[in-house]
Amino acid sequence: MKIVPPPAGPVRPVPSSVHFHRTELAVILSLYGRMVAAGEWRDYGISALRDVAVFSIFRRTAEHPIYRIEKRPKLARAQGMYSVIGMDGHILKRGHDLKTVLRVLERKLIRAVD
Repeated sequence: MKIVPPPAGPVRPVPSSVHFHRTELAVILSLYGRMVAAGEWRDYGISALRDVAVFSIFRRTAEHPIYRIEKRPKLARAQGMYSVIGMDGHILKRGHDLKTVLRVLERKLIRAVD
């Protein structure tokens, strides 16, 4: 019986939870600030879970979130790791680029200003 050594190279530790990176949060909070200024949104919450990071957006503090921005790294090669999910659970937009995915919410800002 032949024993095969493990592949050479650095061993990456498995992260305990998924988080948004600082640059991702800057993009999300920029949109959030504009929507708060327009009077559309009031509060947010951030969750870092084992498989997903969630940025929840609320119209009022005591409600269910009206939108959820999710980051799922396991879907990075397939559909894209970023998604925007509505209050009813439907995926409004999914993709590989966060700015592109958030455009679905920026359309609502244009309507709010008119």
